[in-house]
Amino acid sequence: MKDKIIDTLKNNKRWCLLFICLILFVAILENVLNQEIVMFDNEIYDTVSLLKNETITRIFIIVTQFGSATILICISLLAFVFLKNKKNSFCIAFNLVIIGIINQVLKFIIQRPRPEGFRLIDETGYSFPSGHSMASTAFYGFIIYLVFKNVKNKTAKTIICALLGLLIIFIGISRIYLGVHYASDVIAGCVLSIAYLVVYITIIVKLIEI
Repeated sequence: MKDKIIDTLKNNKRWCLLFICLILFVAILENVLNQEIVMFDNEIYDTVSLLKNETITRIFIIVTQFGSATILICISLLAFVFLKNKKNSFCIAFNLVIIGIINQVLKFIIQRPRPEGFRLIDETGYSFPSGHSMASTAFYGFIIYLVFKNVKNKTAKTIICALLGLLIIFIGISRIYLGVHYASDVIAGCVLSIAYLVVYITIIVKLIEI
């Protein structure tokens, strides 16, 4: 019986990942709505604040732009120009549109105000979940999938995927450091996008066969 359960989990890793991420998102959302996560957010923010200096601030202002709509749209357009496989280009752009809509709908429903008093850059709109974290996780996460599937050179594949993974992480950290998001906004955005990617990739592969 134990072996069957283990085999089932191994054969359904992506759906297990989806389930875990959705549970985490719902748990965070519940705590946000009940205002039970304030202490956690404040502790994370206080810890990040200790690192603040002009050099790091400049770096994170640049890093955070890689999760902005402008940069992600530009990369999507460049994909149409440089990628031979236009199916991949379409999927990259379509992915960005869908995750953007999901994020805006959730923000409108939840309407969590952004952090006050410590912002290093100007931002508008609601805070939960983080749009930069959701978009960058979904966008660069999908590119990681394409690289892993299509790049033959193992060394190049590993380096590109690792760099994109680090970029996602540092974009999330930049949002907290710059004072425009709580840690719970960022974590929720990331885990929800991971769950979304499981569904998106599964559907796209079946429909378009990328």
